[in-house]
Amino acid sequence: MGDLFSILKQKVTGKNISIVFPEGTDERILTAVSRLAREQVLRPILIGNKAAIQNQAAEIGVELAHIEIIDPETYEKMDELVQAFVERRKGKVSEEDAHRILLDENYFGTMLVYTNQAHGLVSGAAHSTADTVRPALQIIKTKPGIRKTSGVFIMVRDEEKYVFADCAINIAPDSQDLAEIAVESAHTARMFDIEPRIAMLSFSTKGSAKSPETEKVVEAVRLAKEMAPQLTIDGEFQFDAAFVPSVAKKKAPDSVIQGDANVFIFPSLEAGNIGYKIAQRLGHFEAVGPILQGLNKPVNDLSRGCNAEDVYKLALITAAQALQ
Repeated sequence: MGDLFSILKQKVTGKNISIVFPEGTDERILTAVSRLAREQVLRPILIGNKAAIQNQAAEIGVELAHIEIIDPETYEKMDELVQAFVERRKGKVSEEDAHRILLDENYFGTMLVYTNQAHGLVSGAAHSTADTVRPALQIIKTKPGIRKTSGVFIMVRDEEKYVFADCAINIAPDSQDLAEIAVESAHTARMFDIEPRIAMLSFSTKGSAKSPETEKVVEAVRLAKEMAPQLTIDGEFQFDAAFVPSVAKKKAPDSVIQGDANVFIFPSLEAGNIGYKIAQRLGHFEAVGPILQGLNKPVNDLSRGCNAEDVYKLALITAAQALQ
């Protein structure tokens, strides 16, 4: 596990990447950003009332040297931010409403990322996923050609590393969604030094069963190959045919994937969520994520049950995404 994050740390250190943390008074956030600044890995920006943040840091014995603190209430360029927000929302909000909305730390932080004053954002220690993701979808939006954001987990056990997607966001992805998730998951895999070999999963292998569910995956494979012909990708596969060479030889002898897949695309959120939790709890894999992918700029969501170490790691991931 250490190796995974030492790879990311090497990638991002010295690149002057700035990451916004909207939850400036949260003890876990303060502990993590103090460490990030001390190690000079990236440039943290805390959002909130300066005195409240400094008092909280002093109370828990955390050093805030070289950490920028921005208070939306006193931010001198608020008018410019309001204008940019109104423009981005294409007139759906008035200037007055925009000003009120931007006093919300998540919206304010997301606008700093959108206006290139920061490279990425990490929130969710004290906010719901919706509070973190909604501003990102409204302001930063998905990359050209990508319709939806998706959530991946990096599954790690000793030297083994795999990518599971989508395990966090899209309940019932269609063929186009699955193809996009596959292509984006390949980018995420490379970030962790995994050369992607992508299996599109189902309960059928190469036509062993036929149903609308299996046909959806077959079509997703076709679309993904069209979108990114250079990728090693195939399906539909049952998990054993994608992962066990002897099974692949029997069930899919002509496939480019011969039981050596390392990126697994699940056909639904139900399957993905169950799959990663089985690997985590029965297989003793560590599940790193969810990492949000498909956005124009990186925004990531913490679990409200996170600790300072989780914040530190997600900040490294977010910084690495900013380099892609």
